[in-house]
Amino acid sequence: MGFFTDTSVCIGCKACEVACKEWNGVPDTGFDLLGLSYDNTGALTANSWRHVAFIEQPAAPAPAPAAGRTQFLGMPGATPPGRDSTAPRTDFRWLMMSDVCKHCTEAACLDVCPTGALFRTEFSTVVVQEDICNGCGYCVSACPYGVIDKRAGDGRAWKCTLCYDRIGAGMTPACAQACPTESIQYGELDELRRRADERLAHLRDAGVSSAQLYGHDPGDGVGGDGAFFLLLDEPEVYGLPPDPVVTTRDLPKMWRRAGLAALAMAAATVAAFVGGRP
Repeated sequence: MGFFTDTSVCIGCKACEVACKEWNGVPDTGFDLLGLSYDNTGALTANSWRHVAFIEQPAAPAPAPAAGRTQFLGMPGATPPGRDSTAPRTDFRWLMMSDVCKHCTEAACLDVCPTGALFRTEFSTVVVQEDICNGCGYCVSACPYGVIDKRAGDGRAWKCTLCYDRIGAGMTPACAQACPTESIQYGELDELRRRADERLAHLRDAGVSSAQLYGHDPGDGVGGDGAFFLLLDEPEVYGLPPDPVVTTRDLPKMWRRAGLAALAMAAATVAAFVGGRP
């Protein structure tokens, strides 16, 4: 089971953020605007398991202001000097995206957890058992998306559980249930991938050439994501890594090399000891 998030129909209402906090008892956060956009949480954290990003994207680079003149840096909806306030804005667009833990098929956080606090559920999602987490933070650095975070004053790792308690009872995750535009869709991954392919084809036919799927391919560096997205621009624009790779991919090779090096040193030590005896 998983999520398909179609960012082309996200309206930035933040209903998913609120529903997630209410159902999971996630602490309050994000009451202060960042001063960069209407975004008030900034990123996924231990206290924000859903994050609605607001990206104001200019249609074209703004010309440099003339010498001696001040460049207008108004907030969206404000009117630059000399422009008709009743005219529709065509110089920018909003890109909105409700981000969440990707529930990777090849999850590095699972590989590095020393206590078994992180586990793979029967729905192939990844969940943290907070009562077993010892706060080591290995999963934080192992996540290729920077999703997992340690809660201040608590010390343990927290992230989206894909509402494990709800889906186990046959219910829809709180965020998907609350989404008014069905930007967040929940279901079996095969069915979600089929829907995503159809939606992408529709947008491409409509002339949206920049539309693309992210985390959709089981052959990518993390084996495909359990929560994937339809984006309207490159992943970097949304703050996502373009080619995520499971960070523990090379661990077996590293351990083999370390073992061979240790054996070689032991053999050299024995040879030196034996060769030095009269």
